[in-house]
Amino acid sequence: MTEFDAVAVGRRVLAAEADALTQQADGLGAAFAKAVDILYAAKGKIVCSGIGKSGHVARKIAATFASTGAPAFFVHANEASHGDLGMIAEGDVVLCLSKSGEVKELADVLAYSRRFHIPLIALTADPQSALGKAADVVLQLADAAEATAEVKAPTTSTTLQIALGDALAVALLERRGFTARDFKTFHPGGKLGAMLQTVGDLMHGTAELPLVSLDTPMAQTLLVMTEKAFGIVGVTGPDGALRGVITDGDLRRHIDGLMGHTAGEVMTPGPKKTAPPGMLAGEALALMSDPLPMVTVLFVVEGQKPVGILRVHDLVRAGV
Repeated sequence: MTEFDAVAVGRRVLAAEADALTQQADGLGAAFAKAVDILYAAKGKIVCSGIGKSGHVARKIAATFASTGAPAFFVHANEASHGDLGMIAEGDVVLCLSKSGEVKELADVLAYSRRFHIPLIALTADPQSALGKAADVVLQLADAAEATAEVKAPTTSTTLQIALGDALAVALLERRGFTARDFKTFHPGGKLGAMLQTVGDLMHGTAELPLVSLDTPMAQTLLVMTEKAFGIVGVTGPDGALRGVITDGDLRRHIDGLMGHTAGEVMTPGPKKTAPPGMLAGEALALMSDPLPMVTVLFVVEGQKPVGILRVHDLVRAGV
């Protein structure tokens, strides 16, 4: 008996599914474009349905659509036959999943969609199945063996279903012009929600800004720097625009005769890194670290005028 090699099995499965995905991508064409057209034209919801493993995938696809701004929900094929068909209405689109396309539990969903002229998109391996023949458009699964060839448990086929669902959702969101800021509306919590907050959501406002004018004596500048406790002071011109900043490094470079200078003489012109209030928190964190040099504080500006200040600690505390 050969020694069992779990890693070899895992690699074989992943390679088989990766090959199937490549085959699926190569075969994508007019039917996929038509499916996206149908979804885009829908005035109502996207109703995803299936049973067994296909049902679990359908539920996931519905969640992906909903999270990217396309109203969607899952209807279990069995429950549909016992009253949940009433959840499907004019203006909706039905997306049905079944590898064989011959699952008897889907019969009522198919009949209902045909009776009320509700567009039907099928994800199936057999376009000539009952599901395939009933559908307005068929997204045919690639002719690829399951990763468990002898047992034939749904593996490769469900991977293809998930990937096709993702492809539909991404194509639809791009056609609709759905942006990261739209995405934030549907993901207010967790790490993702934190990344999608804006600088304006997290910044300290104008009342806390450490600002002095170009001709402010350094004695007074140091008082403002100490009072505001951000480790930095912004220096503004007569028009209120941010002309430069003073940090601890600038103080050390001008330590000899520091008190004889003004803020404009000590400041580093710029600064090179600022952020608008509408910038995403994740983008602000990336800006702080790259390109170098890394900074821990950003002035928030609108029209070159400072309107807030943001520390890396504010981002960390928000979970970014």
